[in-house]
Amino acid sequence: MSGTTSVGGTSVSSTLFRTKTVEQSIQDTEEPEHALKKSLSALDLTVFGVGVIIGTGIFVLTGKIAKENAGPSVALSFVVAGVVCALAALCYAEFASTVPVAGSAYTFSYASLGEFPAWLIGWDLILELALGCAVVAVGWSGYIQSLLDSAGLRMPQPLSGTHGGEFGFDLLACLLVLALTCVLVVGMKLSSRVTGVVVAIKVTVVLIVIVVGAFFITGSNYDPFIPPAEHTSGSSDITAPLIQLMFGYTPTNFGVMGIFTAAAVVFFAFIGFDIVATAAEETRNPQRDVPRGILGSLLICTVLYVAVSIVVTGMQKYTDLTVDAPLADAFKAVGHPFWAGLISFGAAVGLTSVCMILLLGQTRVFFAMSRDGLIPQTFSKVHPRFGTPYRSTILLGGVVAIVAGFTSISELAELVNIGTLSAFVVVAAGIILLRRSRPDLHRAFRTPLVPWIPALSILASLWLMLNLPAETWLRFGAWMVIGVVVYFFYGRHHSRLGKGMPRRPTPPAKGDDSQIPYP
Repeated sequence: MSGTTSVGGTSVSSTLFRTKTVEQSIQDTEEPEHALKKSLSALDLTVFGVGVIIGTGIFVLTGKIAKENAGPSVALSFVVAGVVCALAALCYAEFASTVPVAGSAYTFSYASLGEFPAWLIGWDLILELALGCAVVAVGWSGYIQSLLDSAGLRMPQPLSGTHGGEFGFDLLACLLVLALTCVLVVGMKLSSRVTGVVVAIKVTVVLIVIVVGAFFITGSNYDPFIPPAEHTSGSSDITAPLIQLMFGYTPTNFGVMGIFTAAAVVFFAFIGFDIVATAAEETRNPQRDVPRGILGSLLICTVLYVAVSIVVTGMQKYTDLTVDAPLADAFKAVGHPFWAGLISFGAAVGLTSVCMILLLGQTRVFFAMSRDGLIPQTFSKVHPRFGTPYRSTILLGGVVAIVAGFTSISELAELVNIGTLSAFVVVAAGIILLRRSRPDLHRAFRTPLVPWIPALSILASLWLMLNLPAETWLRFGAWMVIGVVVYFFYGRHHSRLGKGMPRRPTPPAKGDDSQIPYP
């Protein structure tokens, strides 16, 4: 904790790794002009988690990965990916219950690793969530345009986005983000109600798919459950996985190792449960409800993913599944186009909540960084009536809306993946460090088997990161370099922690809930 020193008279390393105590973080949440309204319950958080996790992954990724990587054993790939996410979720649950402050991995790393690592992970999360929201909005626009085409209506090319080399502005994607920005400004309770309705609709659609699809399962489609292994040809350029360029290892499709290759892909269908942690500050009883929301939403979504993958590979031979809309096309293949249309409707509705919750997570990280002075503090003021960070929400909503209007879905999704995995690594490392530096802290939820569970989480996340293309790492590195420049030119000099913070606050005795004042 020696990093909690002021800038004057200290070395660069001590300012870069100065930590913000848990007591200081909690004290910040009580400042009237920076205090978020507490209105969420465990059910609200679980709904948020399910709302952001269940998106295109369950409607598209299940069949795509079964066809290309694992066959019917894709169900096992979802189990493996769910276990990897559970390791990270246990770490998030402890941090969020101990430090119930907006900002998620950014706030957690500020309390354990120091200011500069916290800045980097916050900068990383801003990119991850902004691009994620933009990409999902474009995907939503594609579903809506498809439904409009079915009704005989067609968007003009200049307003339907960039397709086939023809440049255009995606008006629907832009309008969706702007509308959701307004919902988030008005208040978290309204946001949770909107999300609740949307989640209810899409979970109902998923359950219908599972129940109805079960009647069309043919046992022979599961033979072989684990198809024979096929070695990929590999590539030597930057489009190849980083692990291949570093060690010469080429991933295997199908076979037992194909299950793990597929797990590296389907893992990204789970991205989003960490968003629950960003809402900890707006939860009425965060110590109890945040762990329930994180772990509950992850468990529900894992069960649904496994069930859907079993159904779709049983309805149609994995070699015959389509890549673009495997679930809908599986129902068409058995002569039931009505259910196919219902699935498309469920996917379109479902993406609405995904987009909103990603935007919510981004605004809370931005808000936390602004409150700490690393970003101009004007963006950390909350609305006097709605109790929301309206300035940061409006700013980021406008930027994401423009990005969504001009974005085509391609490599951007992979930047979202590497950003999320980086956050997982930081949070897991932070658990180990904070257990050693602050054993006195009251932890309403404790990650079991520390340091083994966090260490496994770090290794699993790093393994999945190494399976991403090298060009994704290059883009990610470029964004982080920009972040370093911004920090040294602005954040480091405007940090509230660096302006007169006591040299080393005395931590309270174990069980003492008193808080150290923040200047």
